Amino acid sequence: MNIIIKSFKTLTQSLQNPNHLFTSQFSTSFLVTKTPKAFKKKRKPKPSPRTTLVQTEPNQNPNLERIVERDSLFRFVTKSKQYLTNQPEHVLRLDDAGKLHRELGFPRGRKVLRSITRHPLIFQTYRHTDGKMWFGFSDLMEDLLAEEQSIMDSMERDRVDKVRKLLMMSAKKRIPLCKIHHCRALFGIPDDFRDRVSRYPNYFHVCVEENGLRVLELVDWDPLLAVSAIEKEFMVDEKGAKRKFNFPVKYGKGLDLELEDAKKLNLLNTLPLVSPYSDGARLDLWTLEAEKYRVGVIHEFLSLTLEKRAYIHHLVEFKEEFSLTKHTYQMLLKQPRAFYLAGTEMNWVVFLKDGYDKNGVLIEKDPQVLFNEKLYKYAQMQEMEQGAQVGMEKLHLT
Repeated sequence: MNIIIKSFKTLTQSLQNPNHLFTSQFSTSFLVTKTPKAFKKKRKPKPSPRTTLVQTEPNQNPNLERIVERDSLFRFVTKSKQYLTNQPEHVLRLDDAGKLHRELGFPRGRKVLRSITRHPLIFQTYRHTDGKMWFGFSDLMEDLLAEEQSIMDSMERDRVDKVRKLLMMSAKKRIPLCKIHHCRALFGIPDDFRDRVSRYPNYFHVCVEENGLRVLELVDWDPLLAVSAIEKEFMVDEKGAKRKFNFPVKYGKGLDLELEDAKKLNLLNTLPLVSPYSDGARLDLWTLEAEKYRVGVIHEFLSLTLEKRAYIHHLVEFKEEFSLTKHTYQMLLKQPRAFYLAGTEMNWVVFLKDGYDKNGVLIEKDPQVLFNEKLYKYAQMQEMEQGAQVGMEKLHLT
């Protein structure tokens, strides 16, 4: 009886929906319902500032681009060195290190041990009495840190003058100490500079604001320091300095100037640049004079750095102090004779072109730069070769 009722219901449904017999009684799982990957159209990925290079291939300077690649290659070494030196006994538990990918500079989602083992002469791992794995510096690295400390002590007065010049360029002649600390490696400033400023009461004063922020203030203005690198160059080679910058003059078509006359007019408007040690904050933000001031500030800022270059986050750090705008990137692109921008649009680096020769080698090398190069060479070695410490200057970065 039940079979007869089920058959009657099926027949009724079939009469109401003629396609029911074809849709419900037969399986279509054997049919190909999706286009195979081989036949799908490959869509070009949308351009992203994370991956889009600043310079197109014809305009690239391979030597300077390789310096940016070197920074990426040794990011773990430099970041871990900074972090571990502030830890007790210069060691860190491996379980804790695995959570500090940003602080230590290894790729997120990767195991920190993988980065440690790439530099056996710099880092080492060991099992502590608590049964946990720890990592820290090798004996060689501890010797290198002592050497670096000696360099820091010998160059202290030079670093003090760099900070004084930064304060003299700033709008209110004061900069939060945390900003200087964040960019300390850029200028070769020691980690304990916040404690060393007390030795120079004639130059610096530390003010603590209501929110607890410690701010470094300038005590004494030194006119001998208030001379920019471009001003010194202008006194030696006026024509060369004038050719370095480009500030086109807007003129009416009624003048009907020929090309050579237009170039001469633009050249007259190029220099002198507005001194970075003048009060740029009073200038109207969008005038040509204000743009000259900002170009001069960045030029002087880069000339104070150890390697005559800086990343975007270094410039952004001093945005308020140096009256910079959100158009700094476009402003620097308009000055290709003075600056070279490398890397990607999101994380670009600006080079002071005069600081490098045609092979991309830094012309003047600070003792700290020489030390960093030696550190990078050791970081590439898997084992200490016989006589390696004596002949380190003969090695080349790969």
